Amino acid sequence: MQNNIRLEICIDSVHSALAAQAGGASRVELCDNLLVGGTTPSYGMIKQVRQAVTIDLHVLIRPRGGDFCYSDAELDVMLEDIRAAKELGADGVVIGVLRADGYVDTDAARRLIAAARPMHVTWHRAFDLAREPEQTLEAIIALGCDYLLTSGQQQSAYAGKDLIANLVRQAAGRIVIMPGGGVHESNIKELLQVTKAEQFHSSGRQMIPSPMQWKRPNLYMGAWQQSEYELAVVDSKRVRAMLAATKDVGND
Repeated sequence: MQNNIRLEICIDSVHSALAAQAGGASRVELCDNLLVGGTTPSYGMIKQVRQAVTIDLHVLIRPRGGDFCYSDAELDVMLEDIRAAKELGADGVVIGVLRADGYVDTDAARRLIAAARPMHVTWHRAFDLAREPEQTLEAIIALGCDYLLTSGQQQSAYAGKDLIANLVRQAAGRIVIMPGGGVHESNIKELLQVTKAEQFHSSGRQMIPSPMQWKRPNLYMGAWQQSEYELAVVDSKRVRAMLAATKDVGND
């Protein structure tokens, strides 16, 4: 028996969107500012990626880095961004909102989800900062979300694989549990075997040199001291390798 695993690739450019599609990804999650875990991409970026690829496009709705406890003004921004994503032909949006006590902000979530429909809705790794994962999963299911992206409340999905397996069992098909965070071609097979998940999320990236010839070293535009002369882009070969690694797990 062969598995029909679906792979979502996190992207931040048209180049990466095309590479993800070429590698066999079923869907892309479009973000900006991946160094802070992702924020909402621009109108222009959503439009250009939608025109570039035919696979499903989900758009991250996150107005800033940091926590997931949002003010009314931030929620208004998120609602406008959801409307823009819908207008531009996105297939889904990716959201997550928590109260200050660490539980799901169901009132805010209902507003966001209502604005998003009929697009699909993924609840993102805000789940990993929430209290009581079993209760949080039930709250997300009750809201009607289609997908849950999680690292199992650990730094990586591999470290959180046992909790992810429990979540898959608890969900019992009511929502798609999608392991994400450090998923790559060397561990996806074991993650599949342990968690029994059917969809996975990965960046599948490689670093490539900038085309710049003139360089000023040791001067950084951001806070993370990542070189301005390297670009992180999706590698279609890595996407294909992840899918290939899952093909015959059912025969083991």
